[in-house]
Amino acid sequence: MKCRKCGERALVTLRRHNASFCKEHFNEFFRRQVEKGIKDYKMFDWSDKIMVCISGGKDSLVLWYLLNDMGFDTTGMYINLGIGEYSQKSLEKVNNFAEKHNLKSIIVNLDELGHPIPLLESKVKRQVCAICGTAKRYYFNKTAYEGKFDVVATGHNLDDETARLLGNVLKWDPAYLSKMDPNLPEDGEFIKRKVKPLVRLTELEVGAFAFMNGIDYIKDECPKAVGATSMLYKNALNNLESEMPGTKHYFYNEFFRSAADKFKMEEVNTEMHTCAVCGLESFNEVCSFCRMLEKLK
Repeated sequence: MKCRKCGERALVTLRRHNASFCKEHFNEFFRRQVEKGIKDYKMFDWSDKIMVCISGGKDSLVLWYLLNDMGFDTTGMYINLGIGEYSQKSLEKVNNFAEKHNLKSIIVNLDELGHPIPLLESKVKRQVCAICGTAKRYYFNKTAYEGKFDVVATGHNLDDETARLLGNVLKWDPAYLSKMDPNLPEDGEFIKRKVKPLVRLTELEVGAFAFMNGIDYIKDECPKAVGATSMLYKNALNNLESEMPGTKHYFYNEFFRSAADKFKMEEVNTEMHTCAVCGLESFNEVCSFCRMLEKLK
């Protein structure tokens, strides 16, 4: 295999682009895909203060690395979920990465706060991924608001978003289909704009970038995510992609070109409250996260 750009030995082949690249030109391709995603979806500009949600996995660390290298003002935000050895390893990867690249970070430790995910799971009658999602959204929003960030960036890639889109299409859920945009506007005073700059890149491409650039990330999957429905959707799309390269890209982009406008929800003047417990904005008198914490008492 030879690099499409320079003719030197290629290190990676991208079937959906019918192209192979050496390290230098793969990095160039990767960066351009991120820049195009930021530009096309008007995610942020140079004046914005960006909080990057970090998990210790390849996607979030690659995103943090690249946005910092591109010159954006970034701070990593990591939540220690208190899931035993998995969380310990994740935190170690985050701290080592931040130290190596001289990056700013914020750590929220659920163990220290008294409500790690395993404890919440034992008390709250909900699926553990839903519990975890509620906790992470709460602390992402809270930290972004208190830190006066303009934008919250996550490492969701094309595989993540097409799997989510497939699940929402199969359920024909208009509310969720209306929120597929990789640039979700701020909502009220407390919820900041949320963006997904890696949305044009597959999980394989993100992994190749991490490997080629020496980004050390946790390889383990979250032990609480075993059997998650999203993995079924990812496997189905991987099978299609294997037979028809480019399926994921086409499926995702055609949704926005042909169908997304049909699912835009009309703005409803819903009365918002200030949570009586934590003081953040909520649809109810007490927000969903604080209601979960009440079950621990």
